[in-house]
Amino acid sequence: MTGPARFSINQMTVKQLPMPELVESCLELGIPGVGLWREPVQSYGLDATAKLVRDAGLAVTTLCRGGFFTAIDPRERARALDDNRAAVDEAATLGTDTLVLVSGGLPAGSKDLHGARERIADALGELGPYAAERGVRLAIEPLHPMYAADRCVVSTLAQALDLAERFPADQVGVTVDTYHIWWDDTAPAQIARAGAAGRIHTFQLADWTTPLPEGVLNGRGQLGDGSIDMREWRSYVEAAGYSGPIEVELFNDELWARDGREVLAETAARFVEHAG
Repeated sequence: MTGPARFSINQMTVKQLPMPELVESCLELGIPGVGLWREPVQSYGLDATAKLVRDAGLAVTTLCRGGFFTAIDPRERARALDDNRAAVDEAATLGTDTLVLVSGGLPAGSKDLHGARERIADALGELGPYAAERGVRLAIEPLHPMYAADRCVVSTLAQALDLAERFPADQVGVTVDTYHIWWDDTAPAQIARAGAAGRIHTFQLADWTTPLPEGVLNGRGQLGDGSIDMREWRSYVEAAGYSGPIEVELFNDELWARDGREVLAETAARFVEHAG
């Protein structure tokens, strides 16, 4: 795949669009792929969603999200593993080979980052073979360090790869997301490391704009509105051998308040302008 043909819209970017309208809009705009999220898929119906995208000829590039492996309580850990097995099954039903993982933050009252990361490794050891049997790869997504306490103790590609490399590449790899790693001057070398081992399982784009909103989660900017050189990061992943879909995943209250079809068309145009 080359150029715009590699563009995929992550469902969260236009979460205001109901599932049928999202699919219809992708067809109208010639968008070949979608990254889906579990909650809207479950709301519309797993089998109904799978049929909808399959009949439309859309590729499901990823399913978001699994993870949240850092609980200490054995019952909470068991529930997390059960939920992740369900996520793997959902990914397989939807026809995607990639489940994106947000690994989880520090448990309440804990300050033990190392212990939290080891519990992630334990969970990957259980889930990796289960996912591989179903044709699904686990993609650890490092999140910006501002999320380390409450959302993801894996903050760099190096940390993600240190976890992933304990397991076969067809079981566990990484998500490369510009929003989370653009600040890290070691990230290009880590992308090369990931590519050499076949561990770049998905590549996502979002821009960094300031000031960040309260709560910081919904601050992912539209392509071209912020500080990140998208073509530079695309060149890194392609030099590392990645030739798969490129998702645009934006969490942005201003975009969500607008007409979803308009945002989708704008995002496709921005992809061509800034990353195509």
